[in-house]
Amino acid sequence: MPLRSQSPKRTGSGPSLPPSSIGSLSGEEPFLRSCASAKARSAAAFNKVFLFSDIRLIYAAFIRSQGYYMPSPPQNFSQPGSSLAGKSVKRPVLNVARLAAIGILNGVMTEQKQLSEMIQTEDFRNLPSEERARAQRLATHTLRHVGRADRALRSHLSKLPAVEVLNILRLGVVEIVALDAPAHAVVNDLVSICAANGQTRGFKGLINAVLRKAVADISGKWDKSPVQMMPKWLRNPLKEAYGNGPIMAMETAHMRGAPVDLSVVSNAEKWAKLLGGIILPNGSVRLAEMGQITKLDGFATGQWWVQDAAATWPGAWLAVKEGETVLDVCAAPGGKTMQLANAGGQVTALDISKYRMERVTENLVRTDLHAETIIANILEWDDVRKFDAVLLDAPCSATGTIRRHPDLPFAKDGTGIFELIDLQSKMLNAASQRVKPGGRLVFCTCSLIPDEGEVQAENFLLSHKDFSVDTSVPQGMEVEWATEEGGYRLRPDYWAEHGGMDGFYIIRFNRAG
Repeated sequence: MPLRSQSPKRTGSGPSLPPSSIGSLSGEEPFLRSCASAKARSAAAFNKVFLFSDIRLIYAAFIRSQGYYMPSPPQNFSQPGSSLAGKSVKRPVLNVARLAAIGILNGVMTEQKQLSEMIQTEDFRNLPSEERARAQRLATHTLRHVGRADRALRSHLSKLPAVEVLNILRLGVVEIVALDAPAHAVVNDLVSICAANGQTRGFKGLINAVLRKAVADISGKWDKSPVQMMPKWLRNPLKEAYGNGPIMAMETAHMRGAPVDLSVVSNAEKWAKLLGGIILPNGSVRLAEMGQITKLDGFATGQWWVQDAAATWPGAWLAVKEGETVLDVCAAPGGKTMQLANAGGQVTALDISKYRMERVTENLVRTDLHAETIIANILEWDDVRKFDAVLLDAPCSATGTIRRHPDLPFAKDGTGIFELIDLQSKMLNAASQRVKPGGRLVFCTCSLIPDEGEVQAENFLLSHKDFSVDTSVPQGMEVEWATEEGGYRLRPDYWAEHGGMDGFYIIRFNRAG
């Protein structure tokens, strides 16, 4: 199956705005004073802005770093909300969540940054948790509906503006139409955000007029509009592999997003009832409402961890018995490590990233589960031990997680996949050498691309005659998902009645004794 990479096309036909720090996200400062002219703004260094809380200080710094300004008269410290002359002044307020969401969209669309990277920046993490959560929600919803939003906007634009302006429009359409936010408030906020940045200030009239027309035109038609298609670099090879019908079903699943699945230490029935979830065929607990994960019952005491249902099958298929030695390769962030440790295995968790391994350690401590953690590359690891069971969740394109990470189609353009395929082959060979005679090896990737799954398994079997495919069926796995070489292909459109699952490829090999 050929894979062709192409450079991403710019969304706008006109000249793009120069890359700006808006892609780093920003916040709001209701009382931030700046001046209307460049001269006055320069002189502002001599005038201290009095802020009235730590949060406002964060917002103010945030806005300054992003090139935003808040035109208003000088502020009297003793009388917040009044000028020095004592007259009441109405100051524009930037909505921090919308501003941060626009920053995420700009980073994804113009710099091909991934959302997971951007929300770890110091600026973003300094924002209040409620604003961070809302910003992520707005950004992810917009990314899932870019195609629909662009259709709504297209007839009201003589030509597409720069991406940074277009993202403001996209956010507005999605928030008003798909999320039922009050149109007046959203439009006013987005106009203020547009006006507060020198690069977009000239488009505030366009934002106001186009948003109002587009929203009025698309209302009542939104759900009938075609779902967002995957980019050509991904859609074309997947269409060749699966056909048009399955591809359209996957795209629908991507648009619907992903619920939260939990793997529990014990007593799934109890936690499903307590948290208002359901038990899936594989034993995972799926929540009806997301909420803030860290505040849910059982999180602090380590009674469960977040893990997509599809991601549980590699560990389950390894079928670890009490006291067996287990190697978890590419272990971070630790979901499978905890799963294997909870099954009674003596687990060694291996990962190349020190930062990501810290996540594994934190999760083990929280759940009171135990594993040896080692920071190393399996291709260079000089440990001579062999294990009863080895699990390799290899680095991949992550194309099976788009319903959970809608930024991926925009942040990636298909480059580097062939390098990943080569790396997977080398890692699979290295992992196989760690398996004891009579032991077992599970290989998996969270990819929809057969070259990263089925093809890898076929090639491995051709060159490793001491390994054979295991024919057992893990709990909850459906036989219709089996592939010709003996693995299982999981897709986002499976379990649609339950809310879908991540795309995965999984296969188990047994080594001759």
